Amino acid sequence: MMDGSTPNFKTWNILYPVYMNSKKTIAEGRRIPFSKACENPTALEIGDCCGHLKIPFAIEIDKAYPRDYMQVGRVRVNLKRPDGTLNNPLIANKKQLMIRIAELVPRHPGRVKKQEAASSTSNAAAAPSKSGKGGRKKR
Repeated sequence: MMDGSTPNFKTWNILYPVYMNSKKTIAEGRRIPFSKACENPTALEIGDCCGHLKIPFAIEIDKAYPRDYMQVGRVRVNLKRPDGTLNNPLIANKKQLMIRIAELVPRHPGRVKKQEAASSTSNAAAAPSKSGKGGRKKR
């Protein structure tokens, strides 16, 4: 962590990737507007973005969102220092933090490489595809 003392993680805010996922509905757990959400963020990407924003964080890989327990990982974040001042003066609450993270995740270095690899392979694979089940028709 950033400071030498052992902080009390139990009092920190929890961010699940579902909160910022544009593929999810509000009923499924998304907490920010669809227009501001990003596509399928991971706990590691969220943690990296918190580090970029100079906010103390801890990634918990062994935890999962109760409504979607197949997606594992959550991030604990500490918005305020022990004296009550904000760690990042530009981010006053959890919702602002989620919106900032959702803006940063698409530009995440690991994600940029994945998108470039996917776009180059999808163009090559899309050319020979044909529709239909294939095979001969039965009489």
